[in-house]
Amino acid sequence: MSAKIISGNEISQQLKDEMKEEVVKLKAQGLQPCLAVILVGEDPASRVYVSNKKKSCEYIGITSLESRLPAETTTEELLQVIDGYNKDKSVHGILCQLPLPKHIPETKILRSIYPEKDVDCFHPFNVGLISIGEVRFLPCTPAGVIELIKRGGFETSGKDVVILGRSNIVGRPLSNMLDQRDMNATVTVCHTKTKNLKERCASADIIIAAMGFPEFLKADMVKEGAVVIDVGINRVEAPGTEKGFKLVGDVAFDEVKEKAAAITPVPGGVGPMTIAMLMKNTITAAKETMK
Repeated sequence: MSAKIISGNEISQQLKDEMKEEVVKLKAQGLQPCLAVILVGEDPASRVYVSNKKKSCEYIGITSLESRLPAETTTEELLQVIDGYNKDKSVHGILCQLPLPKHIPETKILRSIYPEKDVDCFHPFNVGLISIGEVRFLPCTPAGVIELIKRGGFETSGKDVVILGRSNIVGRPLSNMLDQRDMNATVTVCHTKTKNLKERCASADIIIAAMGFPEFLKADMVKEGAVVIDVGINRVEAPGTEKGFKLVGDVAFDEVKEKAAAITPVPGGVGPMTIAMLMKNTITAAKETMK
């Protein structure tokens, strides 16, 4: 029997509808949540992401500001734009779209955003809060993964979870979040140097694939009835198709869905959730200003 498909499109829409109602109430109290997005250069994927974020803001009722800067923008010029948003009390969240042009140091830029406006949750201060269980924001993609698991109706307490990938954006924070007392999962983080990787995956109740390798997780690495969350999004050649390529995840979807109890698709799985959680963080940042 094929797996249940956990639809990020459907769950993110539920979240956005809930947030839309919340923003109406906040506006009635005189609070207008506002997100400022900075895009440097003309990266096609980044332009699509920024456009989707803007649409979500409009739907929910969040004010969306946008600064589009040329690729030759200097580090100092970008820092000045961020500083302006940092000091603007009407702006609650600041997002600097990655990747940045190679001449601009990402770490320096991300750390220049005030922690209370860091709605991507990349600032070391906010990451540190998660590690001690005093959460201000949650990183958007890991938070989206957890919402998919929860709203999909799957339990994490006492379950063995394998995370494939140890990036600072997904793997590491997700491990930390699942290990907290409200989740109570037993987490194993695997990577390219992990021994007996196939066996480790095959014993997991939940597998979260975030390695960046197209269709890496095969059916023989998954036990019957496991829940599989695919964070990966990879462009692979597809001769004969209209675009000449197709998008696939880090999971071999067609074969794994025959063994898993539930699985996320690519696209339409984790991707829409990332944007929804960004919206949630922006609302959280706005509400913090009322305290």
